[in-house]
Amino acid sequence: MATDRIELAAITGAHGVAGEVRLKLLGEGMEALAAHHTFNGGALTLAKLRSDNKGGAIARFAEIATRTEAERLRGTALTVPRAALPPLGEGEYYHADLIGLAVETDAGENVGEVIAVANFGATDIVEIRRDPAPDKGPATFMVPMTEQAVLRWDETRMVIAAAFAE
Repeated sequence: MATDRIELAAITGAHGVAGEVRLKLLGEGMEALAAHHTFNGGALTLAKLRSDNKGGAIARFAEIATRTEAERLRGTALTVPRAALPPLGEGEYYHADLIGLAVETDAGENVGEVIAVANFGATDIVEIRRDPAPDKGPATFMVPMTEQAVLRWDETRMVIAAAFAE
C-alpha cells in the first residue's frame, strides 16, 4: 500500500527552552533527514540539525520559537513526498510500502496483514496481524525481513515461509 508521504523522523519532545525538539530517526539517519529542508507539506522548515549522540537528533525549525511550541509537536511525524527521495535499489523498500500488505505462506495459506515494521538493530522486522484472529494465543507475530523468512513481496502481497507463520 504505497503512500505518497514517507516518514523520516518523529518528534519525541522538547529540548531546552529555545524551541528545539528531540527526534527519533526512522530513515537512514541524520544525513537522510538533513537532505530535506521542509517537512509536512512545508509546515516545518529545518533551520538546524545535530546529533544527540544517542542515535537520535536535535532539531530547530524556523516556525518554533519556544519550549511550549516545541512540546505541542510531541508525536508529530516528519514527512516528505515520496518523489523527494532517491530511487530504490533492488530488494530495497520503504516501510510504508510494506504496511497493509496481505500476507500468505509459500504453501498458499492466507495469514493476515502487515501492520508495522520495526528495527531493533539487526534487521527490519514485520509485525503481522493474524486474520482471522485466533481465539487463543497471540493475535500478531513478527517475522524478520530476511531471505529465509520473507520469500518475496510486491505492491499487493508478501509471501513468507510457512515455518515463520506457526
